[in-house]
Amino acid sequence: MTSSAAEMPLFTKTYDFLTWLVPLTNHFPKVHRHTITRRLLEAALDFQESLLEANSVRGQARLHCLEEADAALSRVRTYLRMAHQWRWINDGQYEHAGRKVAELGRLLGGWQKTTRQQAAGQAAHAGIG
Repeated sequence: MTSSAAEMPLFTKTYDFLTWLVPLTNHFPKVHRHTITRRLLEAALDFQESLLEANSVRGQARLHCLEEADAALSRVRTYLRMAHQWRWINDGQYEHAGRKVAELGRLLGGWQKTTRQQAAGQAAHAGIG
């Protein structure tokens, strides 16, 4: 992780969420370890990897990575909802996860908005010259 990535709240909060989530899934039913549990963890890790990739590129490539991150975060929400419905996580854990995922979504949305504005500004500037 670059120093700029390490300093961005989105990266820190994603790391914190992952360090909370991974041990939590150790208590999920073993029979589902290779299906729902694996997909939840893959979605969470895909989210983090998309953020890291977005941090290393610019323009449309960054927007694409951020869209991938958004899709991964949606999958995380879905799998957490299933885990709660099946009572693999309790109400308090689900509420905690919901707050953390919502915060990640807000931070991601802000980065997407800034990136879109920068891309629009660059396109307008390129059209002038």
